[in-house]
Amino acid sequence: MEKNINKKIYLKNHDTFFDKIIVKNRLKMASLIKNYLKDEELDDVLDIGSTNDFKNESSNFLIKNLKIFKNYKSISDQKIELSFFSKALNKSITDNFSDLELEEYKSDIVISNATIEHVGSLENQIKMCENIIKLTKKYFIIITPNRYHPVEFHSKLPLLHWLPKIIHRRILTLLGMKFLADEKNLNLLSHYDLVNVMKKLNHNNYEIKNINFLFFKSNLLLFGKTN
Repeated sequence: MEKNINKKIYLKNHDTFFDKIIVKNRLKMASLIKNYLKDEELDDVLDIGSTNDFKNESSNFLIKNLKIFKNYKSISDQKIELSFFSKALNKSITDNFSDLELEEYKSDIVISNATIEHVGSLENQIKMCENIIKLTKKYFIIITPNRYHPVEFHSKLPLLHWLPKIIHRRILTLLGMKFLADEKNLNLLSHYDLVNVMKKLNHNNYEIKNINFLFFKSNLLLFGKTN
């Protein structure tokens, strides 16, 4: 019994430690985004992949710490009940959107943080970006962990994710991390992968920036504009 209690305390402290690191990184992201947008007049913002999680400080952190917008919207495969958003659509970003949905949720800026690596296959990642571009009036920002950072923050394991994906997934399965081993739940991207996605969409009006953690690129930020 005591061992189980100690394990729970360890896991809670472990998760708190990593959440603090995530918050620190997201403060860097917010600063980078604010500098990019500067004094641009933006009325509405759409957050892709919002979460109902209110236990972790890092949850929905960016959308709450950029600037004051007139309207906050959300599209998520979770049913968002937080009062922070003026309107929320419970739908996967990889689904097809009706003309009415596109019109209602189209926004000056569309932000997606730590979502594209969780939508599954490359085809789904392309579909997600295609929908984001359709939902964008002016700017879109897609943020994802860099596959080639030495530490993979979902599994908390170093270097294994540098192996070919099929081998990495087999090792995760052997380690009991079957959820993360499934491409549907985790499909990490590199700088090259983001470029490839934009190339397939024939969208050239973008640039990719990054923030560092432990001297390596930890997160990639794709800043795009409507063509």
